[in-house]
Amino acid sequence: MFTTLYRVALVLLIAAGMPARAAPPEPPRGSLVIAGGALRGDNGAVWQRMVRLAGGPGARIAVFASASANPEAAARYNMELLDRYGAAAFFIPVAVKLAGTDYLAAADDPALAAAVRSAGGAYFAGGDQGRITRALRRADGSNSLVLDALWDMYRRGGVIAGSSAGAAIMSSTMFDAPRTVLTTLKQGVADGHEIAPGLGFIGDDVFVDQHLLVRGRFARMLPAMLKKGYKLGLGIDENTAMVVGPDREVEVIGYKGALLIDLAAASTAPGAFNLANARLSYLDSGDRFNLRSGAFTPAADKAAGKLDPAEPYYREPLFNADILGNSAVVDLMGKLIDSDQPEAIGLTLGSPRSVQPELGFEFRFSRVRDSVGYLSAASETYSVYNVRLDIRPIQIRLPIYQYQQERPASRMVSKSAASGHVELPCASGFCGQDVISETIVEFGKF
Repeated sequence: MFTTLYRVALVLLIAAGMPARAAPPEPPRGSLVIAGGALRGDNGAVWQRMVRLAGGPGARIAVFASASANPEAAARYNMELLDRYGAAAFFIPVAVKLAGTDYLAAADDPALAAAVRSAGGAYFAGGDQGRITRALRRADGSNSLVLDALWDMYRRGGVIAGSSAGAAIMSSTMFDAPRTVLTTLKQGVADGHEIAPGLGFIGDDVFVDQHLLVRGRFARMLPAMLKKGYKLGLGIDENTAMVVGPDREVEVIGYKGALLIDLAAASTAPGAFNLANARLSYLDSGDRFNLRSGAFTPAADKAAGKLDPAEPYYREPLFNADILGNSAVVDLMGKLIDSDQPEAIGLTLGSPRSVQPELGFEFRFSRVRDSVGYLSAASETYSVYNVRLDIRPIQIRLPIYQYQQERPASRMVSKSAASGHVELPCASGFCGQDVISETIVEFGKF
């Protein structure tokens, strides 16, 4: 009995001397509008959504041109656009490149912080995302008064929007000084170099990237996500935006779409970059995805357009020699989901003068049990959900190709007519093997 009372008393004494643990902050009641860059002034769907989420006509929206090399010009341009769509936009002069100002002092100005806190929304223009975090965080990494005010406004129900660099800051990790996509696959990423802390408005569980389809950046997301332990990644294309509500519902609006990367069941092996059992989904404009439930909802124009695997449109092997090309990944995924083929293959390789020219990668896309596709009745565009992706390193034999040797004219014409090849003199420095068909690839060498 005495022992029990002693233990109870000890617990009470310890508890009395311990400081009260701060309650975790409430989930934000606001929304995010994450645009992939190159956001056109005539993209009313995106600009109008920003204004509506900030409170509608007359909504006060704080414009941050912190990423720009010319903050005043960038702020003026974006303020005029927001005002055109009904907002009352105003400039927050916190920018590394803003002449004649001390950006660190401005970021801790109570008056500027109060203006941000009372606004209905904030918009971050494009440029260099590293300038945004440099301007809004103190040297010790803590939040400035203006950054705290942004969080307060967002938690209260305001909207935080951004394009390009303004999209990159939305996750807790962002690309800072990245190399090319292919070099990133070959050499990986490192904290403080290719990647750095973002502002994390979307939360710690989702990685965000931008200019995605136009620049083939989906592939560079993979090493970054694996490095930092992300299971979900969202990449948004140019002139397009993802709207993320307080219910964690993601809606795609604008010109193109977004790519969802799911690494929950993915695995890797030692050696050069490789990946097994990742899942890719393409959300076209109007589609929705819930980050909490994992549920997909196709746009209204696709609701009746679910594809029937028994009636495929494409009936031939699917292959792309430049999977990092403009929108190549979405094109191949769309063909796969509407074909009689079980898989599609894409390759990527670099110049003979690039880093590790002998190293390339095969991207193998496969239909699995829960793969599903929808075709729009209005625009004949696809939505594709849950396609498996496996990536393997491949060895490139150099030189990749050569010009065919000159032959007597009569023989050359006959050869060309028979094979469809055009025969040209050998170019110095590139000759070596007979024809490109003999140099394709060897697997599993790395």
